Amino acid sequence: MSRPDGRSPAEPRPVEIVPHFHRNAEGSVLYRAGGTVVLCTASIDAVVPAWMAGKGKGWLTAEYQMHPRASRARREAREGRGKSPSGRTQEIQRLIGRALRSAIDLDAIGERTIVIDCDVLEADGGTRTASITGGFVAMSLALAKLRTANQIAPVLRDQVAAISVGHLGGDAILDLVYEEDSKARVDLNVVATARGSIVEVQATAEGEAIERRDLDSMIDVGLAGVAKLVSMQRSALASAGVELASLFQAGRFS
Repeated sequence: MSRPDGRSPAEPRPVEIVPHFHRNAEGSVLYRAGGTVVLCTASIDAVVPAWMAGKGKGWLTAEYQMHPRASRARREAREGRGKSPSGRTQEIQRLIGRALRSAIDLDAIGERTIVIDCDVLEADGGTRTASITGGFVAMSLALAKLRTANQIAPVLRDQVAAISVGHLGGDAILDLVYEEDSKARVDLNVVATARGSIVEVQATAEGEAIERRDLDSMIDVGLAGVAKLVSMQRSALASAGVELASLFQAGRFS
């Protein structure tokens, strides 16, 4: 089938990952996937939520929306909205948090909180998957700073990325733009590791149900897309002077 931007069905959008885009955060990237642009920052605080205090463990959480790190000194709370985050926003925040927590041994970072802020500057589909993929790079940059300062040992156990797949026109279509997303019979997001292990799959039929074999095909296409993204993540980190393997626990990197 013909796609709006001329790509083949299994071809991801052009991706650009710009490390250290935001000067104030411990780790940051500007992540572009076609027309979707997300600023991802990783802020590290030397405290944990009250319910975790005294346990010697760390925590990671995520926020998704407008950017809160305008202050050079610290991350500020979001304000001026006059309403609670929507259900969609909360669901995406939880997804990003789950995805990135799967990649890190939080018992090994001490009583620190890592906050991943994903601020969508331009949206053309795939904002949650872009947030996860860019968020991993931002997190790794922040961890590299702690590692360089000898404040932590290697703490990563997996490399994580995410991408969308749609069932459209009878085909499994990788990395949907909004025009495709709005027409897809099924929209699926796959979060996976560099080894091809699945962290999470979100999939819903917007109309007629599909066969199991079609769902399996979509997941296969998504995993192939993730494999391309993890290579891009490593290249972006290397360009910033970070060797990803140095952040991994023994025997974990592949």
